[in-house]
Amino acid sequence: MRLALAQGRQALPACLPNPPVGCVLVQGDKVVSEGFTQSPGQHHAEAMALSRLTVGCSAATAFVTLEPCAFHGRTPSCAEALVRAGVKRVFVGMLDPDPRNSGAGIRILREAGVDVVVGLLAQEARADLGRFLMDPLAGCVD
Repeated sequence: MRLALAQGRQALPACLPNPPVGCVLVQGDKVVSEGFTQSPGQHHAEAMALSRLTVGCSAATAFVTLEPCAFHGRTPSCAEALVRAGVKRVFVGMLDPDPRNSGAGIRILREAGVDVVVGLLAQEARADLGRFLMDPLAGCVD
């Protein structure tokens, strides 16, 4: 998760107003891909990591600093992309307070049989992401 947090920091400032999310994909004990949120309308962290894979992702573990999005905006659902890629386990730093997500991404993953652990390095994730997260009453770019 520390690598995912470092990836997220690379997203700034281009990702704004979206949060600077990071994702690391691990196969066994080897990092196979990394990603971070791109500018609005471009890849989110999970999609960037998936697009950079040079090997299959079946049975991989993902470390994501913020709950993968459940909704399709300018970009497709990251939770569904992780399921389609065959990721078997996802560690999430913190839940996304955006009302369009707020646990929905976790539900998509779990309903597909993905093992999900929420709260890994939660304080660090909140420190990195907190000021960038959506006001639940406001809209979101993606």
